[in-house]
Amino acid sequence: MSGEIWKPDFPTETVMEGNVKLIVPKLKSFVKSRSDYAPSKAPVFYNPVMEFNRDLAVLALQAYQRTVNHEITVCELLAGCGAMGIRFAAEVKGVKKVVMADINERASKLARQNIELNNLVGRVTVEHEEANLLLSMHGAPHERFDVIDIDPFGSPVRYLDSAIRALRNHGLLAVTATDMAPLCGVHSKACIRKYGGKPLRTEYCHELAVRLLAGCLASTAARHDMGVEVVFSHSSDHYVRVYATIKYGAKKADDSIRNLGFMMHCFNCLHREASRENLTDGCGKCSECGSRLNYAGPLWLGRISDAPFCVLMEGESQHRLLKLGERIEGLLASVEKESETLISYYVIDELCHILGLPVPSVKRVAEALKKEGFSAFLTHFDSRGIRSNAPAMMMGSILRGIAKEKREVLNNLGSKHVLHR
Repeated sequence: MSGEIWKPDFPTETVMEGNVKLIVPKLKSFVKSRSDYAPSKAPVFYNPVMEFNRDLAVLALQAYQRTVNHEITVCELLAGCGAMGIRFAAEVKGVKKVVMADINERASKLARQNIELNNLVGRVTVEHEEANLLLSMHGAPHERFDVIDIDPFGSPVRYLDSAIRALRNHGLLAVTATDMAPLCGVHSKACIRKYGGKPLRTEYCHELAVRLLAGCLASTAARHDMGVEVVFSHSSDHYVRVYATIKYGAKKADDSIRNLGFMMHCFNCLHREASRENLTDGCGKCSECGSRLNYAGPLWLGRISDAPFCVLMEGESQHRLLKLGERIEGLLASVEKESETLISYYVIDELCHILGLPVPSVKRVAEALKKEGFSAFLTHFDSRGIRSNAPAMMMGSILRGIAKEKREVLNNLGSKHVLHR
């Protein structure tokens, strides 16, 4: 790196993100039509929208470092301009070393410039290397990383096997998937090929996407006699993200495999239930309305977040001046509250559409559920969603009751207006 002088042969600009300064492609220069996705058109990948993801990653790594209580080494697998890896080194206390890689030569050169710009030479290095090859070179016991971050454009599956082998016992693996069309059931065959599980186009498909990704991770780890524990996950914008610790041992792998199963769904009444049974022979009829059930999976049925880990992240966020701090705190609070709730959630608009009812506020439905003795939690997956242990038929009954109550109020108001006249 020393003595190397390189000037980008494309338009750039300097931005501030978190505590670091970054030279990035000037994205406006690469947009020729409204349909162009500027980050993928630029010669080096940089997506400003993913600053939210990088903010959360910084908080998650700091929470993890506090948990293990020792210096950590980090691998940022797909560097781009180096934003994520540089922020890890600059903003996470206890990071000893960050290794980044990018097969794009211009990306690795721009990342080196950003390392120098932030005075991180020596603590952060960039390899002009294919990601799986770099991970393979770190598969030996004393070469492995404490944290590996995989944040690709598309599916992360091609890197999972190498990443798991390059991670130390109790290490943290952070994985992003942006290919939401397969994971949400638009391209089912692609999801089965990549993630080994069948998706469903349901109103809670973003949670299923997280669980399909976590399930794929658990299956991949189990082949190496390793287990996983999901400590945090979220669905934001156009992607899903899973953070999981990897634990060595065949017993740990077996424990993880026991968390794999299927989500059965009725498209007639919206009943849903989890099952650990093998569904190769079909999943039968709906217990509520008798219609044929469909299914998603195999996927992860265990927890998709850990409340104490979320609390640590919340504590870290309160000590930092993050541009998106309010949004981050809202997400963390929501994920913490729903960490121990049931799988899936109801989207009120979808239920009302099927029942032909007016759509009430989420707050009104939550109040009615609690009044009837059921749980009611909001979910970060959908602002119109409610997690509840109420059966689908009971949800329908409650929504009808709310609609009836509203009609009676309107009728009374109408009668009073007539009498007044």
